[in-house]
Amino acid sequence: MATDERMKQRFRGYLPVVIDVETAGFNSKTDALLEIAAVTLKFNDVNEVELDQTFHFHVEPFAGANIEQAAIEFNGIDPHSPLRGAIAENEALKEVFKGLRKAQKDAGCQRCVLVGHNATFDHNFVMAAAERAELKRNPFHPFVTFDTAALAALTLGQTVLVKACQAAGIEFDSKQAHSALYDTERTAELFCWMVNRYQALGGWPLASQTDDSSAAE
Repeated sequence: MATDERMKQRFRGYLPVVIDVETAGFNSKTDALLEIAAVTLKFNDVNEVELDQTFHFHVEPFAGANIEQAAIEFNGIDPHSPLRGAIAENEALKEVFKGLRKAQKDAGCQRCVLVGHNATFDHNFVMAAAERAELKRNPFHPFVTFDTAALAALTLGQTVLVKACQAAGIEFDSKQAHSALYDTERTAELFCWMVNRYQALGGWPLASQTDDSSAAE
């Protein structure tokens, strides 16, 4: 199967991966990671970006993790419920990273770049978890992110995920919000909508681009 290098060309060697995490607080070094979801993207036959593969895991709090009561009341997660089917943090990260490295290779990209709504939050938790797990083959760029909150502010005049989705005509069920899987899929749809809308307006003519992946070094 031939490598589809359109993503490499469009994002200068990066493969955008949409991530959302649910956590037991705001401190990525001390607070538990409870859920992670990742969605990769691809180009379709009409050169529009769309959702591709999905990875999703409920995560057991790491040893000694802090759990803020206010955080779990907000997201509705019982960290110790056996019904969650949670797995160890290092196991979850290994599985996610394994899938992302394959997608990255298939796209001819040199790195993944994390796409998130208020992306710094998700990036900090992913990086902290990877450090705890001592994972050497982290596919993500150590500091570059694509923030859909900032992009939505520019393109739609909205910064809240639900309002940005509504402005873009993307269905959003607030009752399902604060599930990592649901929020990741909606964020991915929003990112794709903004990229495709910009392209439709003539902002990025794919056929005229040259291959320049040096920025991913």
